[in-house]
Amino acid sequence: MIGDIVETKQCQVKDPMDLFHSGQVVKICAPMVRYSKLAFRTLVRKYSCDLCYTPMIVAADFVRSAKARDSEFTTNKVGDRPLIVQFAAKEAQVLCDAARIVCPFADGIDLNCGCPQRWAMSEGYGACLINKPELIRDMVRHVRNQIDNPGFSVSIKIRIHEDLKRTVDLCQKAEATGVSWITVHGRSVQERHQPVHYDAIKIIKQSMSIPVVANGDIKTLKDAENVHHLTGADGIMVARGLLANPAMFAGYEETPLECIQDWVDIALEHGTPFTCFHHHLMYMMERITSKQEKKVFNVLSSTSAVLDYLNNHYGV
Repeated sequence: MIGDIVETKQCQVKDPMDLFHSGQVVKICAPMVRYSKLAFRTLVRKYSCDLCYTPMIVAADFVRSAKARDSEFTTNKVGDRPLIVQFAAKEAQVLCDAARIVCPFADGIDLNCGCPQRWAMSEGYGACLINKPELIRDMVRHVRNQIDNPGFSVSIKIRIHEDLKRTVDLCQKAEATGVSWITVHGRSVQERHQPVHYDAIKIIKQSMSIPVVANGDIKTLKDAENVHHLTGADGIMVARGLLANPAMFAGYEETPLECIQDWVDIALEHGTPFTCFHHHLMYMMERITSKQEKKVFNVLSSTSAVLDYLNNHYGV
């Protein structure tokens, strides 16, 4: 049961599809703006995360600007695999060009069809694409036709329609186009904090032959196990749950001190900007610090002050 998820070893597999065919639930770190960058991916991989996504990158900016490429996409030669680069795109050739740039350094791309933020939708990105199945088809086909590597995955991440038949139809069309897998956030575009419709993910999974990944409100390993059994999903994608506890997939109920130490070591090694370094620690320590401790820790303003605090209070 929970052991099924805990015991999946971090394989040296480079083809993500091999993970989905392993017979184990694939444990995935979601694309998170500002947060799922190389240092954090390095951390969660130490704690049984199988597959990591980059934060969402706007494909047009990425293709046009070397500065955007340098700031938005960082990886390394060892350890940061398998890796999926998530793009926001609305033009097939632009997505193709972006995919071609990252292909030597990653194992696949994901098309964001789920971001509900107003700016994204007003630009024609994100969740508005779930109403444009032909455009999704064209973008996926272009990448499939122009990337020579047959092991390079092309996936999509969606939200659901209020009329679930439309979502099933969208997913089946995407499958016919050659999508490798589909991640389903079980809420509609309008829903933010309402309960996740795991029943909808189950219906989508039953309608598909390709892998389906469940996403939404998974905060603990027990949640991951429950959602797997509720939906039959082949993978579980976690965002905030991993921010709060990067060791979640390894079976820890709250962030262990060794994980905090690992984050300090990794972040300093990668030259992580202070704000990001500090914010990750604030998330990780949320459940293990008192209100009074938070008041002090959350206003620290330098790396040295944070390191002193951790050393004095936790021996880290």
